[in-house]
Amino acid sequence: MIDLASITKEELTELLAKHGQPAFRAKQVMEWLARGVRPLDMSNLPKALREKLSELPFGGAEIIDVRHSQKDDTAKMLYELEDGNIVEGVLMRYSYGNTLCISTQAGCRMGCAFCASTLNGRVRDLTAGEMLSEVTAVERAFPADDGKKRTVTNIVMMGCGEPLDNYENTVRFLRRATAADGLAISPRNISLSTCGLVPKIYQLIEDAPHVTLCISLHAPNNDVRDRLMPVNKSFRMEELIPAAKHYADVTGRRVIFEYALVDGVNAYEECAAELAERLRGINCHVNLIPLNSVKERDLLGVTRAYAHTFAGWLEKRHISATVRRELGTDIDGACGQLRNKHAEENS
Repeated sequence: MIDLASITKEELTELLAKHGQPAFRAKQVMEWLARGVRPLDMSNLPKALREKLSELPFGGAEIIDVRHSQKDDTAKMLYELEDGNIVEGVLMRYSYGNTLCISTQAGCRMGCAFCASTLNGRVRDLTAGEMLSEVTAVERAFPADDGKKRTVTNIVMMGCGEPLDNYENTVRFLRRATAADGLAISPRNISLSTCGLVPKIYQLIEDAPHVTLCISLHAPNNDVRDRLMPVNKSFRMEELIPAAKHYADVTGRRVIFEYALVDGVNAYEECAAELAERLRGINCHVNLIPLNSVKERDLLGVTRAYAHTFAGWLEKRHISATVRRELGTDIDGACGQLRNKHAEENS
């Protein structure tokens, strides 16, 4: 049985029909679910139906801790899932709207050397409903400004986990998030970050072609990427880069390449030159990230000034590049940091 928070209107209509409910009840229930409301609180439903629906698994996520940055308007949340697993999200405020970074798995098995999410491996996948609940929980905790319909205007799937390693739930989430009876967020306001599961990138073109594809590249060649990202042993750059180009060509959407600058590893000018040559001819942009140092892996980041120098090397070679803003550095803003600290404190 699929959890209620993940259900589509068609599935819900079929379920309710089995219990003798009229078709309009599905619309009512979906309106509640789009706000993350649990069955017993769906006040315009008959009591008997509320009780029947409450017997079904819901599959939600509840905020158990919020850290507010003293440097900017960033807030970091810890969510508890119904089985006690913990994931995290980050709400970032920009002039154009508010972006929520959500998790797609509890932990991660991709093993990227610079990422705290993967230190303890993957526990399990999140359901689509749990991902949706990350958004609706924030909507409840941070009411929209006056005159605004919602708090969260943009979603980035860049938190704990690899979205394409949880493919079916990710696609179901994207369909529910963009549906008129779901979150009604434009797919163009949703970004999905992958470390490079090439077959799933091609499949995503068929299933969700309008989201912004972000590829965690972090290296100009296979030798460096092998050191930083174990996934490169399975999907070489000779496969990944053409997949990215194909996505950009078919969808008409610019691909974002994420590149965490690691001191002494991938931040030389020669790396910028090789990266520019590899990306030439692709409708793309490089998002440079001054790495948050990872003490467990002895990796050190570069200064923001150096990151801007690296961006200049790419721009000189006609590759669009910017340096990502630093947000939430005082609240364990990097992916996996707060979740790991919570686990350590409660172990």
